[in-house]
Amino acid sequence: MPSSSPISSVNDFVVRFANVNGSGSASANELFARSVLRMGVPVAPRNIFPSNIQGLPTWYEVRISEAGHLGARGGTDLMVAMNPQTWDKDMAGIEPGGYLLYDSTKPMPKSKFREDITVIGVPLTAICNREYSDARQRQLFKNVMYIGALCALLDMDIEATAQLVREQFKSKEKLIDANLQALHLGRDWTLQNLQCPIGLRLRRGKAVGDRIFIEGNSAAALGALYGGATVCAWYPITPSSSLADAFTSHCRRLRVDAASKKSKFAIVQAEDELASIGMVIGAAWNGARAFTATSGPGISLMQEFLGLAYFAEIPAVIFDVQRAGPSTGMPTRTQQCDVISCAYASHGDTKHVLLFPEDPAEAFDFATDAFDLADRLQTPIFVMLDLDIGMNHRLCRPLTWDDSRKYDRGKVMTAANLDAGKDFGRYLDVDGDGIPYRTYPGTHPTKGSFFTRGTSRDRYARYTEEGAPYADNMQRLLRKFETAKDLVPHPLQANAAKPTKYGVIYYGSTSPAMDEAIHMIEARGHSLNRLRVRAFPFHSSVTSFVADHDFLFVVEQNRDAQLRSLIVNECSIDPVRLVPILHYDGTPITARFISRAIGDHLDALKVTPLRKVVS
Repeated sequence: MPSSSPISSVNDFVVRFANVNGSGSASANELFARSVLRMGVPVAPRNIFPSNIQGLPTWYEVRISEAGHLGARGGTDLMVAMNPQTWDKDMAGIEPGGYLLYDSTKPMPKSKFREDITVIGVPLTAICNREYSDARQRQLFKNVMYIGALCALLDMDIEATAQLVREQFKSKEKLIDANLQALHLGRDWTLQNLQCPIGLRLRRGKAVGDRIFIEGNSAAALGALYGGATVCAWYPITPSSSLADAFTSHCRRLRVDAASKKSKFAIVQAEDELASIGMVIGAAWNGARAFTATSGPGISLMQEFLGLAYFAEIPAVIFDVQRAGPSTGMPTRTQQCDVISCAYASHGDTKHVLLFPEDPAEAFDFATDAFDLADRLQTPIFVMLDLDIGMNHRLCRPLTWDDSRKYDRGKVMTAANLDAGKDFGRYLDVDGDGIPYRTYPGTHPTKGSFFTRGTSRDRYARYTEEGAPYADNMQRLLRKFETAKDLVPHPLQANAAKPTKYGVIYYGSTSPAMDEAIHMIEARGHSLNRLRVRAFPFHSSVTSFVADHDFLFVVEQNRDAQLRSLIVNECSIDPVRLVPILHYDGTPITARFISRAIGDHLDALKVTPLRKVVS
């Protein structure tokens, strides 16, 4: 018996798989996550993988939470340790009273185990060597075999897992039988030789409801399609490549004319990121809805073209799936570290619109909105995803679309307007909102044509280097940015049950961990009002929220408190009132990290200082 009482929990624990990249474990680990989901219990899997092809450590974590917590919690209740290279690290991450499942084919010295956990050995390699002669089969089926062992240990519904195997290999019947055999080999050995189930158990639930299980990149790509995008120009870069791949797949299903079989889309893999954004801007100037998908290094290369699109006022959509930087950084680790570089991309005085979705559902919604905003504002729009959202499957509400919705193409001068004598100045602000009218190329044979200039010009697009027209144009661009504040998604506020003078601001993929952390913070006796920022420029409610509190915590996943800096700079806030809570090791931020960091601050504020006694 372990020195700590074994953890006992039903439908609420964390399972972590430690494997070697390239061993074929990814599909088996996802099979486990989907099996739990099929049993009606919410899961939040996260794949932590290296940037090489194979040989380095990889982890796959499955958060199981009938209460619906989808953020990373922190800590591991059951470790499936299949990588000797990371054994010590994996062992250290197990909670006291937790469980270790390992391949016991080769004896391990007692010193390699902890006394406060339950050790479960299954001779996976020995069983595989007995049953299979092919080396690759032995490796692949060993993965399926430990899923079978988990089915026994956790009292899982084996039929749910078996049905998923049948669905996965429905076109290859031989693979169905072989995988089912491996699944039952692992389960049967475990049932016959070990005490089952353990303290961690799964039982059928009804907490999933009508939610869907989808990757953020795929949802964003579908949103781009529904948002009217017909052109995608991109260059492969982790972790955004799957977004362009998903868009290609969606277009082949939904953007091919049924009668002629002709494609109604253009997807170009450019020679680099600079070329890709150039193609997007060219296509958008011609009236197409166009986008690129990239990550931090790509944003760095696109700076000059982004400045052109901002100053010449050309719509464009950029999906930035953020990863750890700078330079190459950690290509397969998540961060929120491109906020400043995107907000002020390019040299000179530039300000760009950023959208911060929290999950795949909002990635879909904000993707569709981004194309309307780009056309309405005639400017680049950044959809700020990150690896945690983009490349991991997440439970979210169903994606919705109103078939009656019409695209907002913004202020477009038509041939009829021009024939009617409308005054057309490409950079003329006629409504006071900073947004001029534009024409599509070829709108009229003689009227409405203009030069798109990346140089200084007057309101009628005539080249000039005089200071007054330049300043007039820059002020108009600033008015347009002010107009954007009411067009972008507004922040969402949630107040604590009790009145409080403290608040927290957060955004994007931090949201699910924050939702759980709030309960932990409340359990420590503290109350916090919350504000989830969903876009930049900031709506006036951000300034109001700050003004209503003595001080606030700003939670984000980068080193330099980039959102906090934006709030200080753009809202003229005293930085002392904004306490940064920063997580930037490349792993998703956890509820425990947030609750501990904020809770410690609040605990200190409750301490009454000693008062000097006057005699």
